[in-house]
Amino acid sequence: MDDATPTQLIDNDRVRVTEWKFPPDSHTGWHRHEMDYVVVPVTNGQLHLKEPDGERTIELVLGSPYFREEGVEHDVINPSETSEVIFIEVEMK
Repeated sequence: MDDATPTQLIDNDRVRVTEWKFPPDSHTGWHRHEMDYVVVPVTNGQLHLKEPDGERTIELVLGSPYFREEGVEHDVINPSETSEVIFIEVEMK
């Protein structure tokens, strides 16, 4: 499994904005979010989440953001064998 590719777009005193590209069968690796954040999908697609209490699949819808609080721990995986998934992550400092 390959790694997803982060590209930092903004990092200042107030926010960190990162574009995440998930080629087919890629993942972030296990990590913990130290800040509240918003995810803004750039593509439609599914992502599989491995979390401390289990696993689930979420549906990303182009332009439909969602919010998560700091402390989230997971590995984010693109289970597709053919489609890239892209989103923008906005972390509030």
